[in-house]
Amino acid sequence: MSAVRTASATGAVTASNPGLWERANKATVAMAAVTVAVFLGFGAASDNFLTFTNLSNLATQVAITLIVAVAMTFVISTGQIDLSVGSTVAFVAVSTAELLRAGWDSSLVIAAGLAAGLFWGAVNGWLSAYQRIPPFIVTLATMSVIRGIAQLWTQGFSVPIDKRLYVAKIGEAAFLGFSVLAWIALAVVLIGAVLLAKTRFGTYVNGIGSQEESVRRAGVNTDRIKMVTLMLTGLAAGAAGLLTAARLGSGSANSGEGFELTVIAAVVLGGTNLFGGRGTVVGTIIGALITGVIANGLTLLGVSPFLTPIVTGLVLIAAIWINLRGRTFADLFQHLSARQGSARR
Repeated sequence: MSAVRTASATGAVTASNPGLWERANKATVAMAAVTVAVFLGFGAASDNFLTFTNLSNLATQVAITLIVAVAMTFVISTGQIDLSVGSTVAFVAVSTAELLRAGWDSSLVIAAGLAAGLFWGAVNGWLSAYQRIPPFIVTLATMSVIRGIAQLWTQGFSVPIDKRLYVAKIGEAAFLGFSVLAWIALAVVLIGAVLLAKTRFGTYVNGIGSQEESVRRAGVNTDRIKMVTLMLTGLAAGAAGLLTAARLGSGSANSGEGFELTVIAAVVLGGTNLFGGRGTVVGTIIGALITGVIANGLTLLGVSPFLTPIVTGLVLIAAIWINLRGRTFADLFQHLSARQGSARR
């Protein structure tokens, strides 16, 4: 009897404490392995790829994408999408350059740029969460409206930024060999990871993506949570617009074209469920890295830049396929492991 009780107790403990493999996001693990393989492949193919200079450059290239991708992780985890981030980047980049040219102080321009991004995010959030318009339709429409305003403002011309201004210096500043852009991205990653994994807000985000009605019945204002996530992407896109203008030394209405696809690709590649309910900031880092590594590595190898979007698109299709079948692959792996173990015994 005591043996049965012990076994039952042991079984209960085992059931309540799943192993590391059971708790791991299988799609994220798969893409981490792919990222390592791609790193090693480009490292073997190009002598310059693994140099500190190139890795520092890679961190700068990935930084702006990663900043917005962290915020997009929250949006996609709730089962939404934001297609307007690229246009918001362009709008804020243009407004940054125009306001600096008009004589505004850099601190005011930074505040205005972030506020503009937050405003467009609030517009998206209010229309989708409270007016019940699907976020895909809302952000598809605002994508056109926001970029159109930027183009009308500048008449299609690029607006230069005086390199002596503080905003311009942000794009050139570095610390410990890495650009300030990379350090800002690191700070955003840490904040995003804590918010998603360690706070009630993060729990609500994933809960809404998987069982919104259950979360609503628990007394949570799900509409407000969904609106806040879209405001986060707007804020992040505003920061990305400021950094883009600072890095390029100008503001252009053509900035960020196709940027939303790069951001969404980074999030989905990392293992965040495209249909909501499962988000991972660590996976988003991996996704942003792999898209950046592919572009950087192909450039070093002298491959045509027109090949980069083709390769990235194929990788994205493969990632979504793995994302949708991650549970199947996990079950297959466990089944094969169990068979090997029984064969050895």
